[in-house]
This record gives sequence, structure tokens and C-alpha cells, in this order.
Amino acid sequence: MQFIDQADVEVWAGDGGDGIVAFRREKFVPAGGPAGGNGGHGGSVYLKAVENLQTLLDFKYAHRFKAENGKRGGPKNMTGATGSDRIIEVPCGTVVYDVETNEIVGDLTQKGEMLRVAQGGKGGLGNRHFLSNNNRAPEKALPGLPGEQRLLRLELKLLAEVGIIGLPNAGKSTLIATLSAARPKIADYPFTTLIPNLGVVRRPTGDGTVFADIPGLIEGAHEGQGLGHDFLRHVERTRVLLHLIDATQEDPIAAYHTIQHELNAYGRGLSDRPQILALNKIDALTAEPETVEAIAQPLRQLTDAPIFTISAVTRAGIESLLQHLWDTLDALPTTESPVATAETV
Repeated sequence: MQFIDQADVEVWAGDGGDGIVAFRREKFVPAGGPAGGNGGHGGSVYLKAVENLQTLLDFKYAHRFKAENGKRGGPKNMTGATGSDRIIEVPCGTVVYDVETNEIVGDLTQKGEMLRVAQGGKGGLGNRHFLSNNNRAPEKALPGLPGEQRLLRLELKLLAEVGIIGLPNAGKSTLIATLSAARPKIADYPFTTLIPNLGVVRRPTGDGTVFADIPGLIEGAHEGQGLGHDFLRHVERTRVLLHLIDATQEDPIAAYHTIQHELNAYGRGLSDRPQILALNKIDALTAEPETVEAIAQPLRQLTDAPIFTISAVTRAGIESLLQHLWDTLDALPTTESPVATAETV
């Protein structure tokens, strides 16, 4: 399945139906008077968050959506039918922006949340509405009002509690495959992972925690270099960052600085997220503990973040790492998603 995490859509709410001019012309009703009904309201356009979608791929092929117009009013004071609403399904984690103002319209994070993004037009008034003592036979009716039209940008930000970050070939995909049922493509060359991968890791209590394997960042990612710029947005929702470093590479310290620089340059509070460092691939090093500690010690002088030594292949050190992750997540306050500025149903 192709992963698409940005899309522009045009939405049109339905126009209101016209009111009409009509009079009662029935036998035995000599003074029937005006009886023109009001037009029906136009349908609105809503976005609805659903769990069975993981990408915005559908909007690559269909990006114009219109609700139904309201119906014209009828005689005998009959109001026209209201137009049907248009409900568009989007993945949980979709942020909606107004393209013209670049303002956030809403943020759909929970299954079943609905956000009105275009208001239907009101129905016009029939001549029955204008009856008065001074005007017993009004011949005035109003047209329906047009529905709201908007150009929106949809941006999918994956909902994961733990984001696994690091340079290409740090072992992120191998780790998420080891911890969960996710089966990402794994190979020994840069940018094997071309899309974010999600995996659910079970706690000892049986609850599941979502991990996201974010495609490899490189120097200059925040400026559009490599793949990281496209996917840094997916780290924004994570509560904890697991920074994976390849312990077998020539300069682990430089790798650490590269990722930290990109997080700082990207902004949006990423550098303030709790971080846990993990030196991976210790199975490929000399078995002597002194060798591993010699790599870890310089990192301890650079950061207060806890540092673990692990092997995603042999699972060495994995249990201690997971236990620290669970403790860290449990200690963090529950965060709420941004408040939508359009009506959420």
C-alpha cells in the first residue's frame, strides 16, 4: 500500500434551497393567503476519523467533495428537504489546515471524531414569512444562501507513543520487527525504510503501546535533505523518543550530535521530548564489557538521558530497555490534542 501523508482537498457545502411565492387557491378557503414554503438547508461537509485507514492515499485520486443542495420550498407552506451531509473518512491523526490562512481547522485523533469543515447554506424564506397586517398578499421570497467552500490541506501525523529515531542503518526496523508483529523491509543499505512503520508492543500487563519506526534522518533533514524532512512531523505526537545509535560505526558521538541538531533545527518541541539512548548491535562487538562501556562512556558525558546497550538481533538488553520505557511513559502526564477551531461533533 502506498503511504501518502499529505493531501489537498476542496470541499463545497450544499446551497440552501430557494423559498417560493405561492397562494392557497382551495375551494372553501376564500382568503387562503400566502403559502410559499421555505427552502431546505444545504448539507454540510464533515471529516470523520476512522481506524481502518492508515494513509491519505484515497485523496490522491479524489480530492473534490460536495454536499447535497437543499430543496426548493413547496406550496401549502411546505419546507424543502434538507440536503444530505457529506462525510469524508480520514485516518486517526489527521490534522486539517485552511490553505488560505494556514491555520489549523481541527485535529482528529480519536476514532469516531467528526469535524465540520464546511457549513451548508441556509434555505431561503417563502412568501408566507413576509405576511403582515400591512401586506396580506406578499409576493416576495428569498433565494437560498450558498454553501461554504474551502480548500483544505490534510496532514497525517502518526499516533505513536514511542518514536524510534536514528541515522540510516542504526537498526530501527530490526528493533521494531523484534518487538512487535510489524514486518518492515530490512537490508544493509541506507534508506531501506521509505515509509514510517507502526508496531504494537505488548506490556507485561497485556496493554499495547504503539511504536513508530521513523525513516532515517541525515544531516540537513530539517532543510529537506534525505527522507527525514518528510517524516519528522510523525515524531511530533510521540511522547518519548528512543534514539538508536549503531555502536559499530566509526563515530557514535557524531551520530548522536547529528540527530540532536536535526531535532533542534526542526523545532516544535521535539528536542524537549524525553529521550532514551540505545547503543545497538553490541552483538557485533567484542564480547568484553569494557569495549561496550568505552563507547557508552563519552555519551554519558554529553547527556543526562539514560543509555542502554542492546542488540535488536539477539534481544540482549531489550527487557531492561522496555522496562525503562514503560516506567517513563507511566510517569508522563496525559496530553490532549489541540482544540479544533471548527465544530467537532
